[in-house]
Amino acid sequence: MVYHRIMLPAERMSAVAFSARNCALESMTIDRRTMALAREYERGRLGIDEFVDRCGTDGDDLADCADAVFVRGLLLAEHPAPFSGDLEELRTIHRTLFDGVLDGAGALRSHDTASDAYGASGSIAASSQAFFPCALLETGAANIAAELAEARNLHALDRGVFVSRLAHFYDELGYLHPFAYGNAMTLRVFASRLAHSAGWDLDWGPVGVEDYRSAKRLAYTGDTSGFERLFAAIVRPANPTRVFLIAGWHQGPAH
Repeated sequence: MVYHRIMLPAERMSAVAFSARNCALESMTIDRRTMALAREYERGRLGIDEFVDRCGTDGDDLADCADAVFVRGLLLAEHPAPFSGDLEELRTIHRTLFDGVLDGAGALRSHDTASDAYGASGSIAASSQAFFPCALLETGAANIAAELAEARNLHALDRGVFVSRLAHFYDELGYLHPFAYGNAMTLRVFASRLAHSAGWDLDWGPVGVEDYRSAKRLAYTGDTSGFERLFAAIVRPANPTRVFLIAGWHQGPAH
């Protein structure tokens, strides 16, 4: 079930910033006209439907469709699917981001791939098993979802523990690599939704392209410390007043 929610101005601003950053981390440049219209949307002068109509975006390949993916990221914020923490949620996010942009939106990849996988030397890995075998994607996803559910979707954790566990699951889902394209963009949305559900927000604004790539390269070697450092720098309490006044910065919603 997909529902519409009324967005506050601050939420619209946050959605625009995140969707733009999600594109920027893939080196996708958004047209100035689209960003100008996004500012009107932020101020409430354009509703989401009028904003989409006036952008009139489409694209035939990922390199040429930054505007379309950016706009669809805002549609996802306005019409979020319920949080479920499983493969279906990942597929819903992917479908929303890329439907009408590229073929196969929401579809699982049908071949093993080493695309964007890095070895210890930093070079592209040659092994076709650099990511999870495609024949076992649904099984692998079910195992991760079960582990996440057992961890109560990271609820009621202090900040340091939350960061460590989030890095672990981010790495697991990165290795799963369920789609032929758009995995990183989908995963950043998923992680942000997961964090918010657990009482934390992720501010991706300070994250640079090389910061992200460096953390990803380390993760391919089994070392999640890069993602731990990245998340430690961008995790914010979703309810700062409660956390600071009652628990303190390093304690989470459990307290």
